[in-house]
Amino acid sequence: MRILICSDGTDPADKPVLLGGLVAAPTKAETTLLGIVELSGDEPPLRAALESEAAKLRRFGVLPELVVRTGEPIREILHQTTEASYDLTIIGARRKGNTGLYWRAGKTYEVIKAIPTPVLLATGECETLKSFIVCTGGKKFIDAAIKLTGKLAAALGASVTLLHVMAEPPAIYADLVHLEEDVEGLLRSGSELGRNLLAQKQSLEKLGVSVEVRVRHGLVLNQIFTEVSERGHDLIVTGSSLARGPVGHYIMGDLTRSIVNRANVPVLVARSGKLAGVGIGGFWNALKQIFRPSRVRKGASPQAEAASPPGRRDLSG
Repeated sequence: MRILICSDGTDPADKPVLLGGLVAAPTKAETTLLGIVELSGDEPPLRAALESEAAKLRRFGVLPELVVRTGEPIREILHQTTEASYDLTIIGARRKGNTGLYWRAGKTYEVIKAIPTPVLLATGECETLKSFIVCTGGKKFIDAAIKLTGKLAAALGASVTLLHVMAEPPAIYADLVHLEEDVEGLLRSGSELGRNLLAQKQSLEKLGVSVEVRVRHGLVLNQIFTEVSERGHDLIVTGSSLARGPVGHYIMGDLTRSIVNRANVPVLVARSGKLAGVGIGGFWNALKQIFRPSRVRKGASPQAEAASPPGRRDLSG
């Protein structure tokens, strides 16, 4: 596995780095720590901050490669993830408010939509990763998310809950609710939902992961966070779908956006379907690279002092 951790050196809690350590150490992942310089005077303190963060990763037993790029953050993260092959990108996601469509910094959502890899957001507490919850609609397009979740859970020794939420029927159909929440009966039913949930469960169990399937009724977002609160999950897995058209980017639906807005634990935004191959999208990316060439410098001075000026912009902002 290869992991990219994006940092601007301004997060006092170093959440992306600490989350990266929790994932990279047990998965034995090759890890890159990426910093982006927007203003020329920011490079020395950014390198110092990256070196300090690299030291924290080394305490997890992770030996990161340090890369510094110059340019606009979203474009440079996109270049890094297309020039090198990564399985996962970890970014910060600072909350800016609690109203409107977007509660976190705009770059958080832009990165999720722009880059080809799954994105792990360092939201809320990032202290343990032992209980994952996967929001599943019971369809096969989530298979890629299940595969990635299983790989991570097996390495971290985490359990997985597959949660499917159904609409609340009228009160006169209370018996139907009890029937649908009979998980064992659902998995044996032979229905499309039952077959798909069973296949997802078995896929995870083949990796040695402890799995529970749960069905709840009500508003999807409310039920997800009720489940997280009641059962103490420390990672939420949700999805994004590849948009149709020549330019490869991902659609983040209302549910995923709302989960990212409200989550107080890390969120893994997985990908569904196959990634777009090199085509017109690759052509436009190539044009951008020609007209706005980026500079990449690897490594950081070990003598640099850990510092971070307040004027440097937040990668997620």
